[in-house]
Amino acid sequence: MEKLKENNIYTATVEGYSSEGLGIVRIDGAVVFVPQAIRGEEIDLKITKVMKTAAAGEILKVRKASAERAKPECPYFGKCGGCDFQHMSYTEELWAKRQRVQDAITRIGGIDIEVEEILGAKDPMHYRNKSQYPVGSDGAIGFFQARTHKVVPIDRCLIQSEISDRTAKAVGDWMKRYKISPYDERTHKGLVRHIYVRVNKKGESLCCVVVNGKQVPREPELAAYITAAAPKTVGVVLNSNTLRGNVILGDKYRTLWGQDFLMDTLCGLTFKLSVPSFYQVNRAQAEVLYGKALEFAGLTGEETVLDLYCGTGTITLCLAGRAKKAIGAEIVPPAIEDAWENAKRNQIENVEFFCGDASDIAAKLEKEGLRPDVITVDPPRKGLAPEVIASVAAMGPKRVVYVSCDPATLGRDLKIFAEFGYETRRAVAVDMFPGTRHVESVVLLEKR
Repeated sequence: MEKLKENNIYTATVEGYSSEGLGIVRIDGAVVFVPQAIRGEEIDLKITKVMKTAAAGEILKVRKASAERAKPECPYFGKCGGCDFQHMSYTEELWAKRQRVQDAITRIGGIDIEVEEILGAKDPMHYRNKSQYPVGSDGAIGFFQARTHKVVPIDRCLIQSEISDRTAKAVGDWMKRYKISPYDERTHKGLVRHIYVRVNKKGESLCCVVVNGKQVPREPELAAYITAAAPKTVGVVLNSNTLRGNVILGDKYRTLWGQDFLMDTLCGLTFKLSVPSFYQVNRAQAEVLYGKALEFAGLTGEETVLDLYCGTGTITLCLAGRAKKAIGAEIVPPAIEDAWENAKRNQIENVEFFCGDASDIAAKLEKEGLRPDVITVDPPRKGLAPEVIASVAAMGPKRVVYVSCDPATLGRDLKIFAEFGYETRRAVAVDMFPGTRHVESVVLLEKR
C-alpha cells in the first residue's frame, strides 16, 4: 500500500463488487473500494483513506458509464443507511448478489459448484412487512445514516409498506400536537424511542410504540391518530424499554387499543404474529425461499425431518405437510410457544418443538438415537457453531438443507461439512431484500 496516497486522483475500471456492494478497482495491484461504482465503468476516483491491506475511494467523474447505471428513485439514497443498490438496475443488483454467493462458496468454501440462479422479486418495492423507525433526539423520524446514530427524517421509504410510513408519520404528528418528548440516548431522558409497525397480506397493521417509561401522556389520542392514518390497524401496543443501549424492544408490553397480535398467511398456512415474533420481512420472497428449501429436501411423506433454528415454526410446518414427522428447535421461548400455537391453528399434528440452543438440542437428539432423514438449518448471520455441524453429521441424515442469510459464514460451514463427508450438490440465491446488499441462499448437501 506504499504507492497509494490519500487525496491522490487515479483513473481505473471497476472490476466487480465487494460483499458490502461497493465497487472494486485495482490500482498498482492494490484493491480500492468505491461506493456507487458499477462493474465495467471507467472512473476518475480520489483516494479517501489508505488502510493496511486496501484503500477507500470516491468517484469524482464517471468517464464511461455502465448501461446498468440508474438514477436513484429515492431522494434519501446515500444519506440514509438503508439501501445500497439504488444507483443500478435491478438486473445488475441480482448479478452482484448471485456473484457474492458464488464467490463465498468457491473461495471460502473451496467448493467447485455453480450457483444455479438467483430468484429475484417480482416487485422490488414496498416489500417490507415489518418497519422499525428510530426517533432522533430532535424528534426526527426515519432511519439511521450509515455507521452513525443520526436519524435521517424520512416521509416515504421505497422498501417499507406505505401503511407503515403513514403510521410513523401519525405518531410524529401526535408527538408534535401534545409536545411528547423524543428519547435522547446521550442523556437517557425523553420518551419515544422507536415506532414499530407490522403489516399483513390483507393490509392490516399492528403498531408498537417503544418508550423510555411505563406510559405516555394522551394514550387514547395516540391510538386515534394511528387509526385515522391507517384505518385497518388492528392494535396499538406500548413497549417499555428503559435500558440504555441499541436493543430496540424491552420485555414489557401493554395494549392501548385493539389487540396485541396480527394474523398472516404464508405458504397456505396461518400464523399469529406478536410484536417480538420472528417472521420473514418479505412475504412473497419467503414463499419462494421455502419452496426451494422444500424442493431440496426431496420429501416423499415417509421421512423424519429436523428443523434447527425454527423460529415460530414456519419452515417446520411447511415440511410437516410433506413428511412423516417434523421436529423444530429454537432458543427463544416465546417463538416456541408461537410455533406450538401455529401448529394447532393449522391442524398439523405430526410436529414436535423443543426449546433450547441448537447445539444442545442436536447433541441431545443424537444421543437419544434420533436419525432424521433430512435436517434443515436456518441459522442467524454468524452461521453454525462447529459442534452443531458435528452433531448434525453424527445423526447421519441423507440430506442437509442449509438456508443462509450470510454467504461468508455459509462458505465456511460448507467446508466443515465436507470434512464430515457431506458434499454440496446444489445452490441457489434468493433476493429477499431488494435494494440492500443482503442476500439469502439455499444449499443442498448430500451424504457421500
